[in-house]
Amino acid sequence: MKEEDYENPLDDFVSNLDIHSLLPQQEPFIMVDQLKHFDMKRIVTSTKIYSDNIFVKSNKMSPSGLIENMAQTCAARIGYINKYILKKGIQIGFIGAVRDFVVHQLPKVDDVIYTEIDVQEEVFGMILVSASIKTTESVCATAELKIAIKE
Repeated sequence: MKEEDYENPLDDFVSNLDIHSLLPQQEPFIMVDQLKHFDMKRIVTSTKIYSDNIFVKSNKMSPSGLIENMAQTCAARIGYINKYILKKGIQIGFIGAVRDFVVHQLPKVDDVIYTEIDVQEEVFGMILVSASIKTTESVCATAELKIAIKE
C-alpha cells in the first residue's frame, strides 16, 4: 500500500490488522476485537461480548464497560494514526470527560457490538468525539468523550 493510502485505507485492510498492535491496553483489558473502518474523522470497531469479560455482570456488559469500549475505540484510532501515518509508537490516552452518556440497552453475552467514533474536534492533545454503540438490531449507548493524549 502506498503511504498516502494509509489515511483512507480500504476496510479489508484495517479489518485484518491485529488490534493488539494499535492499543496500549493488554489482555484481559482489551475491550475491542477488530477495526472495521478507519478514516481521519470516523472509526468503527466490533467486539463480541464474552462471559469472562471483566465488565460483564449478570450476562450483560456493564455501563462502565461500554464507556471503556468507546475509549478503546478512540485508542485504536490514535494507535492506527501513530503506527501507519506518523510512524511512531503507541501513545496513552485518558478519558478527560464523559458527557450525555445514555444507555438504551446493555448488550448481552454473545452479542457483537459495533462502536462508531466521530471526531468533532482535535486540538492541543485533546480529542472531542461523539460515540455510539450498536448491535445489528438497536442502539445500546451514546456519549460524548473528551480524550487527553499523553505526549
